[in-house]
Amino acid sequence: MRIGICPGSFDPVTNGHIDIFERGSKLVDRLIVAVFENPTKKPLFSMAEREAMLHETTRHIANIEVVSFGGLLNQYAIERGATIIIRGLRALTDFEYEFQRALLMKKVEPTIETVFIMASTQHSYISSTGIRELACFGGKLEGLVPSYVEGELKLKFKDKYKA
Repeated sequence: MRIGICPGSFDPVTNGHIDIFERGSKLVDRLIVAVFENPTKKPLFSMAEREAMLHETTRHIANIEVVSFGGLLNQYAIERGATIIIRGLRALTDFEYEFQRALLMKKVEPTIETVFIMASTQHSYISSTGIRELACFGGKLEGLVPSYVEGELKLKFKDKYKA
């Protein structure tokens, strides 16, 4: 069984992430979408909230499992029997960063391959950071995030989205 992991902070999950999950799920028998806590960032949503949003927005993908984890990705992948890390790329800057991470992963765990999936054109400009900023100022979120996530963002910034 081929098991892949698509790790990220997903704060919040975007339509770009969903696209990568849909496409990545076709490459493996099981795709683990792994929410990790980045100690260098202060997230908008808690781990539990991010997990709930991912559960809700990936129900249509049969072979996905949503989990959260802490620690090193290579150790977690070994524990779960994963041999593939799936990463989405939006731009050249993503590639440089992810390429270095993939080389480091290969060095510390030679049995794990990293697979890059290019963002679809219609999602290439979407980032969680941009979505949080847009929501913070009451901007239009339609088409950028799943409707469930849009609702959760509007709840977080309810003073900006008065009816």
